[in-house]
Amino acid sequence: PTAGVGGGPAKKQDGSLLYHVLKLDDTSKRPLSISCFALNKDGSMVAFSPNNNEVYIAEFKDGTFNVVHVLAEHDQRVTSIDWAPNTNRILTCSEDRNAYVWDCDGVWKPTLVLLRINRAATYAKWSNNEKKFA
Repeated sequence: PTAGVGGGPAKKQDGSLLYHVLKLDDTSKRPLSISCFALNKDGSMVAFSPNNNEVYIAEFKDGTFNVVHVLAEHDQRVTSIDWAPNTNRILTCSEDRNAYVWDCDGVWKPTLVLLRINRAATYAKWSNNEKKFA
């Protein structure tokens, strides 16, 4: 899907409308909140969650952000995203008490990490060597 981060409609490759990336609030006409975001090493891409269970990866090109991937494995709201600068892996955690490590080989592939906690995972961060997270 492709779309502008400012609430433009996302489109499938065949050109049909998919949905709005950032839905506007009906009364204020402002975008709803983004619960978390992370930038890649050179700042050309951003991963963000529009306060739901999905993570959008948008690329900055020709003066606009365009969504290039949607990561949708979590069952509840994503609360934290961290993008490892050297390994280019993304770490996400959620209120569903799970964390995913996303590796990209053309397509983002998730690896589920079982967190032994009985509450929502609210924040996760890669270690300096990017082999572990807390």
